[in-house]
Amino acid sequence: MDKITLPHAPTWSGVVALPHLTCLRADGPDAASFLHGQLSQDIEGLGDADARLAAYCSAKGRMLGDALVLRPTPEHILLVLSADVAPAVLKRLSMFVLRAKAKLSAAGPEVVPMGLLGETAEHALTGAAPHDGAVVPHGGPGANAWVVRLPRVQGVARALWLGPAAQAPTASHGDALPHDAWRWLEVASGVPRIEQATVDQFVPQMVNFELVGGVNFKKGCYPGQEIVARSQYRGTIKRRLYLLHTAAPAQPGQEIFAQADPGQPAGMVVNAAPVPGVAGASSLLAELKIQHAQDALALGASDGPALQVGELPYAVVQDI
Repeated sequence: MDKITLPHAPTWSGVVALPHLTCLRADGPDAASFLHGQLSQDIEGLGDADARLAAYCSAKGRMLGDALVLRPTPEHILLVLSADVAPAVLKRLSMFVLRAKAKLSAAGPEVVPMGLLGETAEHALTGAAPHDGAVVPHGGPGANAWVVRLPRVQGVARALWLGPAAQAPTASHGDALPHDAWRWLEVASGVPRIEQATVDQFVPQMVNFELVGGVNFKKGCYPGQEIVARSQYRGTIKRRLYLLHTAAPAQPGQEIFAQADPGQPAGMVVNAAPVPGVAGASSLLAELKIQHAQDALALGASDGPALQVGELPYAVVQDI
């Protein structure tokens, strides 16, 4: 296949609505300790100036969801995650609250996510620390809104705004960019996000989640912790996350096939987004068997649309 020409993103700046994301909240004196025992991240050690990625796993170590976690106050925690998995995650987490003094709920219009790109993001991040995950209050005293610095991708600054729907930034704070622009940069960042089609499919290392800071191996137990730790320290990781491009539409959950072994899937699409400005083309994050990462790959079937391997913005150790 001809190499797909990717868009020139550094000029992008503005505000993006993010209907594919939503927020859950945990409130109460035991909110942090409860989530600390359920997620792959150190929640008790999380301060108000930082956000961290975390996985919510089954007892078998497979990811049921993932979230960007903020702790604006000691007894108030926000989780930003895929909207299509949020109800199931909320229901399952609520089953284990028991006697903990913590209340879990959907944040609703009190906290909505918005995306900020380019100069709009840089302006909103004034006063924030330079590292990824830095959190800064937004809108002055009493605004109850926050901005989180996300990894820069394709030369574009990115930030996540969280706050009341009535205070959400609008196009007056920059151009109103299409949703596909944000989704494409999400894919290009190499940070996976569990969607409904991929629930319970991956141990965190299979999608590079520990490489992007989503697993704390020094904290205490959480569901699936033993399997996640064993994958890290006792076994060779046979699957990893890769960035791929194709001239065809792609969807999470689609299988990927390698020409070297066409009889069985070599991997699965984790996230996908249209390539802005390139009709019909997609960029995608896919979990693949490492042994097939350099083979000719196809989407959906052994004779499906060809895939070309892109470059992630971080290094991946490729043990076979």
